[in-house]
Amino acid sequence: MTLTPTLAAALADTARDIDARFDALLTVPDDPRADLYRAMRHAAIDGGKRLRPLLVVATARLFNCDLECAGRVALALEAIHVYSLIHDDLPAMDDDDMRRGRPTVHKQFGEATAILAGDCLHALAFEVLADPATHSDPFVRAELVLDLSRAAGPAGMAGGQMMDLEAERASFDLPTVTRLQAMKTGALILAAVEAGAILGRVPPEGRTHLRGYARDIGLAFQIVDDLLDVEGDEALAGKKLRKDEGAGKETFVSLLGIDAARERCRMLVDQAIAHLRSYGPEADLLRDIARFVLSRDH
Repeated sequence: MTLTPTLAAALADTARDIDARFDALLTVPDDPRADLYRAMRHAAIDGGKRLRPLLVVATARLFNCDLECAGRVALALEAIHVYSLIHDDLPAMDDDDMRRGRPTVHKQFGEATAILAGDCLHALAFEVLADPATHSDPFVRAELVLDLSRAAGPAGMAGGQMMDLEAERASFDLPTVTRLQAMKTGALILAAVEAGAILGRVPPEGRTHLRGYARDIGLAFQIVDDLLDVEGDEALAGKKLRKDEGAGKETFVSLLGIDAARERCRMLVDQAIAHLRSYGPEADLLRDIARFVLSRDH
C-alpha cells in the first residue's frame, strides 16, 4: 500500500505511543494475576494498525487540543477495540487461532483467561476516560464515557457482533449488512472521531460533517476487509481468510460483486473527504487516513 510520508510517520508515532501507554498501564504484578496481565499485553502491545487512536489524535489536532489528553482517550478507544478482538476470536464467536501473525489470546493463555483479559481491557478503557488526568473538565470526561459506552454496546459494536452471529443462520440483504457493519466496525471509528471533537468542545450540532466523514470511512474500511477476505494474502493479514464464505455470511462482496464493491468503496472515500471541505491543510491527515483505508492490503 502507498502511504504519504506524513501518514506513515503519524501511524508509526501513534503505534509507539499506544504501545508505551499499554506497557505502563499493564505492568505484570508479582501475584496470581500475572497471567491475566500477560494475556492483556499479548493482545494489546505491538500489533494492529492503530487506526482508531490516530483518528482520535488527528481530529483533536483540528481543535488544538492537548495531545496528552488525546493520547489517553486514544488509549481507551484502543482498549475497547482490543477487548473486542479477544472475545471475537473465542471458540464461541469466530473461533480463530491466529491474530496479527501470532496465536490468539485463548490459544496462548486459555479461554477463561482470554475472557477475563477482554473484560479487564473493557473496564480499563472507562477507568482511563473517567480519570481527571484525561481532562480537567468533568463534563468532557462524562461525555467521553457516554459516547464510548454507546459505541461499544448493544446499539453499537456488540450489537453488530450479535447481528454478525445471526448472519450465519439468516440471509441478510444489502441494507441489513450495511447496518450490521456500521455497528460492528463503524461505531468505534465514529467514536474515535467524535472523541476528538468532544475534546475540542465542539457541540453535537457542530459535528455533523465529522460524523459523515467517520461513517463513510467506517463502511469503506469494512468493504476493503470483505475484499481482502476474498483476495487477500493470509501472510500479510496475519489471520485466516475466506471464512465468511465458508460460514455462509452475506458480505458487501457477495452482494455487490468485487468490482461494484471496490467502486462503492472509492465513492465512500470521496464522500468522506468531501465532508472535510470546510477545513484547510489542518485536516490533511484525516484526508490521508481516508485514502489509506482504500489502499490498505491488510
